[in-house]
Amino acid sequence: MKTITFYVTLLLLFLISQCLLAQEDYKKEIEALRVEKERIVEQEKEALKEEVKDINNRIESGDISEAEAKLLKEDVARRRALNIENRTAIIENRIALLERNEGKVLRLTNEDFYDEDTRIGIHIDGKPAFSFRPKRWERDLKYDRRTYSDLVLAIGFNNALIEGQSLDDSPYRVGGSRFFEMGWQWRTRVFRNSNWMRFHYGFSFQFNGLKPENNQIFVQNGDQTVLEEFEYDLNKAKLRMDNLVFPVHFEFGPSRFRKTEKTIRYSIRDQFRIGVGGYGGFNLGTRQKLKYNRDGEDIKDKLKRDYNTSDLIYGLSGYVGVDGVLLYIKYDLNPIFKDAVVEQNNISVGLRFDL
Repeated sequence: MKTITFYVTLLLLFLISQCLLAQEDYKKEIEALRVEKERIVEQEKEALKEEVKDINNRIESGDISEAEAKLLKEDVARRRALNIENRTAIIENRIALLERNEGKVLRLTNEDFYDEDTRIGIHIDGKPAFSFRPKRWERDLKYDRRTYSDLVLAIGFNNALIEGQSLDDSPYRVGGSRFFEMGWQWRTRVFRNSNWMRFHYGFSFQFNGLKPENNQIFVQNGDQTVLEEFEYDLNKAKLRMDNLVFPVHFEFGPSRFRKTEKTIRYSIRDQFRIGVGGYGGFNLGTRQKLKYNRDGEDIKDKLKRDYNTSDLIYGLSGYVGVDGVLLYIKYDLNPIFKDAVVEQNNISVGLRFDL
């Protein structure tokens, strides 16, 4: 029992000492704030003296008249008085906060620790009670940021321009043949002091689909790929070509300029944009999907073959629109099928979203 009483007494003495130390700490902080308040007054007064001295020098040099000097002195005196009032009010509020809470003030922190990561938490008595380090939203706040990056998504209609035929005579369904594109791009300002032209570059995965009309499918006969009528009634027939390409565009359009003490930024938000360029890459794979009914049974075939599609992909592309919503068109200069008797080139029209 005596041992327990001894340790309880020690604990109480420790807690009391901590409370006394905390009180001393916040009283010292209050005293330091009062000293800072006096320094603020002296600092503003010294600044006022220098400004008045400069005005007097301008009178002597004949730059301004006595009447103009009087107005200038009244203006700087009024400004310095307001500075003293505002700055000391901040100090007085901090003192009142400490006195009211006896130094036990909750503080939100947003400070940089270790590898420039941000810690956010709550401090009590100047010590962290709870904090964590999230990922930094912008690790290096650059004065002039010339390069940005965006996720790019595009979707729309796909078809083929066939040698000697118009698009109206295409054997592929206009509404059923579609494309999808997803990638990442970087956007760099070309000129140092102007943002009217930007250079875009990155990579994209393109998925181009063609759906034949009239119950036809793609058939590979040696080095030729042709359309032939299927023996069963098709519910779906689609050829899909998966490509990895590296687009490059020059973009033109206005932007908003904003400058602060720490940063220079050119914003293209809600601005008109037009881009022209092209892409190059290679085919990742080609497959044909068939859905049909045979003898009362639903059949799904997935045929992954070469189908004589081009290995190298290259073409022209462009877009026009406002902000991140753009009308998008791309045209493959390479033929869809190698060594084809009649050359076909893939063409796509749709919407592009820069997110």
